[in-house]
Amino acid sequence: MVVYSDEFSFETAKGTDIIDITSQILESVESSSIKNGIICVFSPGSTSAVTTIEYELGLVHDLENALERIVPEFLEYRHNERWNDGNGHSHIRASLIGQSISLPLIDGKIPLGTWQQVICLNLDNRPRTRKVIVQIVGD
Repeated sequence: MVVYSDEFSFETAKGTDIIDITSQILESVESSSIKNGIICVFSPGSTSAVTTIEYELGLVHDLENALERIVPEFLEYRHNERWNDGNGHSHIRASLIGQSISLPLIDGKIPLGTWQQVICLNLDNRPRTRKVIVQIVGD
């Protein structure tokens, strides 16, 4: 059993900024030389999230709108009262989506659906440098 770890970072805009990170994960898989195993993709931070989506502009917009309907930005949040940073909604949104996903690695490939990409979301109300950690365990 081999464990390979990699990381990359990128700049994001404020608000819901949705970034396709599939190519960076594929680069990590190639660098690992692991053919079969499990990939963990994790973004540290309580206002960041990782999931999959069909990464096309219409659906990206729809996800942004859905998050606003589910967790509206301008409600009262006790977090905002305590810290005065206005990002209580960002923490809730990130908690609902989650900061990591696991992906299978089979014969050196990630079996994503035809239109499925891995995305990282900055959900904070300010631009951020986001880091993503990719850890692959396998043979």
